[in-house]
Amino acid sequence: MYRYNEFDRAFVANRAAQFRDQIERWQDGTLSEDAFRPLRLQNGWYVQRHAPMLRVAVPYGELSSAQLRVLARIAREYDEPEAEVYRSALEAQRKLGTVRLPAHHAHFTTRTNVQFNWIPLSKAADVMDLLATVDMHGIQTSGNCIRNISCDERAGVAPDEIADPRPFAEIMRQWTTLHPEFAFLPRKFKIAITGATEDRAATGWHDVGLRLVQDASGQLGFRVAVGGGMGRTPVIGVVLREFLPWRQIMNYIEAVVRVYNQFGRRDNKYKARIKILAKAEGQRFIDEVEEEFRQIVECDGGPHTIAQAEFDRMSKYFAVPPQAAAGRPVDPAAAAALQIAARQTPKLQRWLERNVAPHKDPSMRIVTLSFKRLLQAPGDASAEQLERVADLVDRFSAGEARVTHTQNIVLPWVHAGDLLSLWQAAVDAQLASANVHLLTDMISCPGGDFCALANARSLPIAQSIMERYQDIDELNDIGEIDLHISGCINSCGHHHSGHIGILGVDKDGAEWYQITLGGADGSARSGDARPGKVIGPSFAAHEVTDAVDAVIGCYLALREQKSERRETFIETVRRVGLEPFKAAADAVRATTEYTV
Repeated sequence: MYRYNEFDRAFVANRAAQFRDQIERWQDGTLSEDAFRPLRLQNGWYVQRHAPMLRVAVPYGELSSAQLRVLARIAREYDEPEAEVYRSALEAQRKLGTVRLPAHHAHFTTRTNVQFNWIPLSKAADVMDLLATVDMHGIQTSGNCIRNISCDERAGVAPDEIADPRPFAEIMRQWTTLHPEFAFLPRKFKIAITGATEDRAATGWHDVGLRLVQDASGQLGFRVAVGGGMGRTPVIGVVLREFLPWRQIMNYIEAVVRVYNQFGRRDNKYKARIKILAKAEGQRFIDEVEEEFRQIVECDGGPHTIAQAEFDRMSKYFAVPPQAAAGRPVDPAAAAALQIAARQTPKLQRWLERNVAPHKDPSMRIVTLSFKRLLQAPGDASAEQLERVADLVDRFSAGEARVTHTQNIVLPWVHAGDLLSLWQAAVDAQLASANVHLLTDMISCPGGDFCALANARSLPIAQSIMERYQDIDELNDIGEIDLHISGCINSCGHHHSGHIGILGVDKDGAEWYQITLGGADGSARSGDARPGKVIGPSFAAHEVTDAVDAVIGCYLALREQKSERRETFIETVRRVGLEPFKAAADAVRATTEYTV
């Protein structure tokens, strides 16, 4: 992974010192609230429903064990709500029927950042100083700028990878950080990159989605899609270039952003995203980008063309870690012991099938640690869990972990001979849930329990569904389903791309929920990216789990056998259409006294 140099560390430390000065001036009244607000947002500090929220950048999802330990320390020592604030929050939750608002936790987001929900602003400067000690910060995790660049969590280790996208992501991260042309865009701007044949980075759903490809001669380049996004208007990005030589990618992105800066709407934040501009203007938008790109290359000399020497320099940071490059062969005795243990222990067998994936090095594996379990919100990780993960990362994964799009942690450098020991250690740490890609491996935003923008709570719905589906045999029989939950139309829980999507809506001050079916993020299990479709009027909170249950029951009744396997949920939905599922869900609504 990338290692900060002296300049990088001085940059982040100076930024932290600058933020401390801003906080002190805000506290003593010499800096107004209106003046302070954009400054804290530029450093990742929001004010949410009950308390401040910090968003920490995790570029392309990579974390070291040292960084995990500092995140654990922040959760333990600083994620502590002020007593009066917490009492008020608990009282508000009691009126809604729930009182679980955990502190001392970090939260992994769908864009692989890390958030904290209870750090008082009085401690914010100390937290930023602490993050800087391990090369972390909150720069450009908020605001109308180019945000954290995300990647496939298997970047650099996946067998289906054409090229590692991380060197490009890091070059772009450095280029876009505090770049004046990218700092005051009409709205926020998100880039995702994958180098694999399977799109595990949901690139179609991003403002710019990049996929590394090869042309007929074997030359490396990018397939460039622009204008994807969720929110009120879910749109899949339009392909502007099927093949762009890799050296030109930053010149092309600059052309895209210049056109967006010039023509993007600034009078209406709901219509300010680039997806609205690209959709409204169609071919004219593409022509404007191509003309801008021509001028950047031909008239300006292509100032951001990536030199081979720079790419080679950056690629060295992403070489195989020395601990993983030792050429350690798989011990036949260890392999045999693993097979015997798996036959004798069904939980281990399921974990090997669900949480362990092939690696480009045949002697290694990619392992997912699931945080999804009863009484723990999707994406949440306690201080203790973060420390246990850091220990596992040091012991089994060359000191490196990845945050996933689905709010879990991946260990990318696990020797096959260590799988049994890793599983046993993960069981001890309560991180061995064998549910990856199953129904309980759901995505959820924090929702109305924390977020001031949310119309409804996400976490009680997630927990209710989790409680209903605790039987691992039942989950495996149902098979792979992407369930995504958002507390509002901003779609931080990516409900649009869920095979089953749940969206919280407000109706006369009460919490209701729309259900969508048939969405896809672009992964192999989902097919091409597409938004789900609503299956009728909203459901009351107490109806949602029964409605999901009815939808799944309908699928089990309708699925077909396909050669040696059974049809998946998303395959059945696409084959039979939405009407049978809508009727099943409507039957749940008909049994209650509530109507919409």
